[in-house]
Amino acid sequence: MNKIRLALLDMNNNHINQGMRNITEISYAFREQSPAELEVKIFDVRFRNEVPQIEDFDIFISSGGPGNPHREGYEWEQKFADLLDGIWNHNKNSEQKKYLFLICHSFQLASIHWKLGNICKRKSYSFGVMPVHKTDEGESDILLKNLPDPFYAVDSRAYQFIEPNIKLMDELGMKIMVLEKVRPHIQLERAVMAIRFSDEIFGTQFHPEADPEGMMKNLEDETNRAAMIENYGVEKYLETIDRLNDDEKILLTQKEILPTFLRNAADQVMQFRLQTQD
Repeated sequence: MNKIRLALLDMNNNHINQGMRNITEISYAFREQSPAELEVKIFDVRFRNEVPQIEDFDIFISSGGPGNPHREGYEWEQKFADLLDGIWNHNKNSEQKKYLFLICHSFQLASIHWKLGNICKRKSYSFGVMPVHKTDEGESDILLKNLPDPFYAVDSRAYQFIEPNIKLMDELGMKIMVLEKVRPHIQLERAVMAIRFSDEIFGTQFHPEADPEGMMKNLEDETNRAAMIENYGVEKYLETIDRLNDDEKILLTQKEILPTFLRNAADQVMQFRLQTQD
């Protein structure tokens, strides 16, 4: 069977957003150039309690979204936790792997679920095009190796991941890939911005799917605009507007990370199928 099945998990809780548009466009663009047939299905996790069955899909991308990433008692929360554990356990016990990419809110949910560190509220909302820095492990990772250091990413978050439990992460085989920009004038710990959870599972606090069009739409929101001006100042805000179409900034990040994830995951799925057919 040559069909690859991709599940897109919409975590936006019925809020208008640009992220799912970007993720869907990247997925459909990949479908057009993939040698294998790609089936894409969207699940509305938080608003409709829709969670895919693990056995029905090969690849999963879970979006960002608004709100508190800590448990609030909703039905979908346990379903999503079960999905995380299900994919993790499947990969531990099966030669045919499942691939998962976690973005922003989903990244926070997974980090809380696996008790990897302190996911807490920031002093102020962060929004803008931010430089982020690769760790030594991130330099050679397949999803990041073609990006410069630092590279630029869209940041949109009220929460942050700090104080990682390195001992537990080492035991689980997890590695920090990217850290927040260096801010020498601020005595605060740099937040974790990306983790390689396993060979098959990767997550980012930032938005690798973001594009200039979506950024402009988001900057029409007063909260986002105010947060960016607070973080950077008016001059930097105006400079960001001017540079949104810079091929070396978020366009490069968008071009590299998710398409490489999809390409690598699909290649691995098809390679395994070919081997088992021989």
